[in-house]
Amino acid sequence: MEDKKTVATATTTRNPWLWIPTLYFAEGIPYFIVNNISVLMLAKMGVPNGQMALFTSLLYLPWTIKPFWSPFVDIIKTKRWWVIAMQIIMSVAFVLLTLAMPKPTPDVIASGQTPISMFYVTLMLFVITAFASATHDIAADGFYMLALTQKNQAAFVGIRSTFYRLSSIFGQGVLVYIAGAIETKYHDIPLSWQVTMGVSAVIFCLVTLYHTFAVPRPASDKSHIEGEKASAAQIVREFGQSFATFFKKPGLWLAIAFMLLYRLPEAFLIKMCTPFLVAGREVGGLGLSTENVGLAYGTIGVLFLTIGGILGGIYASKVGLKKSLWVMAACMTLPCLTFCYLAELLPTNLVSISTAIAIEQFGYGFGFTAYMLYMIYFSEGEFKTSHYAICTAFMALSMMIPGMFAGYIQEALGYANFFWMVIACCAATLVVTYFADRKIDPDYGHK
Repeated sequence: MEDKKTVATATTTRNPWLWIPTLYFAEGIPYFIVNNISVLMLAKMGVPNGQMALFTSLLYLPWTIKPFWSPFVDIIKTKRWWVIAMQIIMSVAFVLLTLAMPKPTPDVIASGQTPISMFYVTLMLFVITAFASATHDIAADGFYMLALTQKNQAAFVGIRSTFYRLSSIFGQGVLVYIAGAIETKYHDIPLSWQVTMGVSAVIFCLVTLYHTFAVPRPASDKSHIEGEKASAAQIVREFGQSFATFFKKPGLWLAIAFMLLYRLPEAFLIKMCTPFLVAGREVGGLGLSTENVGLAYGTIGVLFLTIGGILGGIYASKVGLKKSLWVMAACMTLPCLTFCYLAELLPTNLVSISTAIAIEQFGYGFGFTAYMLYMIYFSEGEFKTSHYAICTAFMALSMMIPGMFAGYIQEALGYANFFWMVIACCAATLVVTYFADRKIDPDYGHK
């Protein structure tokens, strides 16, 4: 008995640095490829902004509807089992994405009217990846809450966000730079994206292999229903209970409003950032090359976003969620003005452009920490994995709906007016922050 207890304790308390960094790096890769890299890829392939934004926003759907299957992650198997299984599925999908890359001609791409129908197979593979990634998110986030104390959860919010964003540097920085370099050398845009998908497939396969050995097996990681054979009635009962308990939580509607509106400015902004950076100056864009986008937005921007996430996690763990909320809300909204500056003045200096992007991304990284910690706070209870999944579904919905219309709004307003419209949306963030702040436990996040 003594030996078993010792092993369980050692396994449960394994150094979080051995698995949190790679776990959240792996969580971020498919998310950013499906929801962000796809935007730049389709824009470079000549798909119009309206169609591009609509179809890529619909890829958020699995993250929005994942509560409908999230209880099964609680009920069936362990969180660790789901993490590894979904990573294997995504590894296969990335290989197939590499092989199935469409190849529109240079004339079609130059016309800016590439039909979205050329990308139906690619979009279907993105959908499969998205469903696997959303399921992986459920398991990974539940695993995080099971394996760490409340204090460590607050302390590692910044760390998990950091490595999640490092996967964005890999995707939006390294991969985009590779795509740009190949495009410049061979003047072949489809080939450039085929190679970058191949690189991401290799990296993800290696990370998956590492996790089969490195991810711990905490004693608390188990299904709600004991035994190998669970009846259908038991599964349905657990499923219903997880939903029922969420929608009976005190302050539910305020929490939903917060989750839907806190990120509203960024939801519009993020969908049009990279199209704005690569669009020609004659249509109000900055006309950057793909390599420079990878450097300015995908590397420098995400680096400062990562720094903001680290500092946000440290700050929140020291003062708690309540005291940090207003500071983070301000950081979430005010830096959006930098894109108004870029759209109005259209600077050509890469240092100026990179500085503006860095300021905006730092503010977003710092401010997003409060959003993540708020979701963890609201998810506390017996079904914390399922409840957190429901929260992240509202988070995905908050990004999907504005993103669906962002391209058409931009086409109607132009880039400069579009970014001023984003600034007007900051009012929504401030209003929901005011009401949420009044309900938060002052001691949460630093005890």
